[in-house]
Amino acid sequence: MENSYSRPVFDVPQGVRIKGRIADGYERILSKEALQFVADLQRTFGGRVSYNMACRKEQRGRYNNGELPGFDPSTKAIREGDWTCASTPKAVEDRRVEITGPVERKMIINALNSGAKVFMSDFEDSLSPTWDNIVTGQINLKDAVEGSIKYEDKARNRIYKLNDMTAVLFVRPRGWHLPESHIEIDGQPATGCLVDFGLYFFHNHATFRSKHGGSGPFFYLPKMEHSREAALWNAVFERAQDRLGVPRGSIKATVLIETLPAVFQMHEILYELRDHSIGLNCGRWDYIFSYIKTFQAHPNRLLPDRVQVGMAQHFMKSYSELLIQTCHKRGVHAMGGMAAQIPIKDDRAANEVAFALVRADKLREVKAGHDGTWAAHPGLIGIVTEVFDKNMTQPNQIHLKREDVKVTEEDLLQLPRGVRTVEGLRLNTRVGVQYLAAWLTGTGSVPLYNLMEDAATAEISRVQNWQWIRYEAVLDGESVPIKVTKEFFGRILEEEMGRIQREVGMKRFKSGRYEEAGKMFGRQCTAPCLDDFLTLDVYRNIVQYHPRSSSRL
Repeated sequence: MENSYSRPVFDVPQGVRIKGRIADGYERILSKEALQFVADLQRTFGGRVSYNMACRKEQRGRYNNGELPGFDPSTKAIREGDWTCASTPKAVEDRRVEITGPVERKMIINALNSGAKVFMSDFEDSLSPTWDNIVTGQINLKDAVEGSIKYEDKARNRIYKLNDMTAVLFVRPRGWHLPESHIEIDGQPATGCLVDFGLYFFHNHATFRSKHGGSGPFFYLPKMEHSREAALWNAVFERAQDRLGVPRGSIKATVLIETLPAVFQMHEILYELRDHSIGLNCGRWDYIFSYIKTFQAHPNRLLPDRVQVGMAQHFMKSYSELLIQTCHKRGVHAMGGMAAQIPIKDDRAANEVAFALVRADKLREVKAGHDGTWAAHPGLIGIVTEVFDKNMTQPNQIHLKREDVKVTEEDLLQLPRGVRTVEGLRLNTRVGVQYLAAWLTGTGSVPLYNLMEDAATAEISRVQNWQWIRYEAVLDGESVPIKVTKEFFGRILEEEMGRIQREVGMKRFKSGRYEEAGKMFGRQCTAPCLDDFLTLDVYRNIVQYHPRSSSRL
């Protein structure tokens, strides 16, 4: 029996509706059993997801009314208690260099072959979550876990396949806030992260565990703001393991500390996930975004140009050192942040400057006590590995307790120093528009101006522009004081759109949704209320429903 689109009919569980298209091979992932597993997770935990999102909204209202984030007095006993997380599996004792990237087929192969210890394959900030990207990403990961993944580059007459030795695979699902509108469960869009986690775990847990001594699969968990969200993930893990007969504690996860509220909850987050935790990570770019968003209603906390907000700033250094101390006290890895530089092929001098910045950043991390770090490009793996090999002769530095670290709430909230300039406004605008244009056309990781930009760095650009416009920030370095009004920003946006057109060329500009992206970015920067996430607002522009004549596929 065939439907009107000449695709084979196959069953879906009761109450589940697939609203995206079904291409050849998608049935490998969207099986009735896998969808039933996802539906069970959604039905079991959907209410808790909604509650957590309501708690975020309530807390944001308190921050907007003047409250500052801080350590929770009610959980002091957890922070000061003598407990540790479960032991780290041997497969991930050494994580000195990790590479990240989207769940694209060629990217997965190159990253697993890169020489890094870990590859974090990403459904989140570096992926535009089109329906095809989500489903083909799951196909790619299944093939990778099975070891059969290949990619044929016909233009180069080259076939890519896995080496004998590869990085350990981690997967990052989307954050709690993002829906998956192409899958409807009981009349409501599914939660994106439950789809990402559920499909991957269902299809791959047995093969993955057979290759890693019974441990895994391994995950990165993004965008948490409170330990109650970690408790929810822990419950999801337990439910998933019980449903599929996997021993509890097999799943292991690293949490990205990439929101300002979460830095005050690190012990509590590890405690909630203590049977499943293998560490925390300094998600530095989202952390800066979150700092601005948390203080969106505080005109006395306007940040300087984003290029000046680095790890040398006191609030960033404090965050990094507290994370190391916290993780090592609890017996898990403290992972460093992203090196966003990419090799500059046509400018040797500029390339050396970029590589020097990477070396300095990674030397700072390993000397501080980080057990590993991130790189955005395979061309950086050798450089980063060399720095860690010279300064960390053991698999990790968990033995280094950093008892010298004394970080207060004031340290974590200190306003970064620097200047606000018209060039900073221009750079924010160029990056934001170009990233949005790429995202709208299905690409979530974009090389711009010798850096790899993803949703996190684009978010910094957006919220910083919004905050400067909202409070009419005065720009530094001008002979006549300039306030960032809506009118002034409108002129900057128009000029930068012209520059983007010149840089990418008229043909690409017209076909690449740049004009649409410019309007979206301008609207978000001047909105009376700050949108929580750029991607949440824009997601509806990449949703593509596929009508069917039957409720069965």
